[in-house]
Amino acid sequence: MRVPNKCFVAVADGRKMLFFRNEGDATNLNLTVVHAEEQDNPADRDQKTDAAGRAASTHGGSGSAMGEVDFHQQEEDRFAAETADLLKRRAMKGDFDKLIIIAPPRTLGELRKHYHKEVSDRLEGELAKDLTGHPVAEIEKILTAAG
Repeated sequence: MRVPNKCFVAVADGRKMLFFRNEGDATNLNLTVVHAEEQDNPADRDQKTDAAGRAASTHGGSGSAMGEVDFHQQEEDRFAAETADLLKRRAMKGDFDKLIIIAPPRTLGELRKHYHKEVSDRLEGELAKDLTGHPVAEIEKILTAAG
């Protein structure tokens, strides 16, 4: 993927966001960290205190389990929305003209729901991969190799 000089690269998942700026050129990337943020999001089982409730049946049956809320996923979705909002604020301040977003498919889908026009207009590309735990050199290599 072509990553122009000064292009903003956002690498995110449901609990961590990393913002880089390419200080190199399109072929020799040099990503430098501009902003990093991470939240604590325990597993869903560690956030629940009770079992799912039950609903009484109106047709004389035994009732059914009510849908369980996945608190962990809910928190990841909220964090993706916050990431999109931060991108919007930075775009409106003029912090970047071009943007590439890298995120796991589910997070990428959640981010897309919240893209502001100012972010969409600057979007150069997206990569559906989870790279938040990768070293910067590896992220650069994967970006360069991406079509």
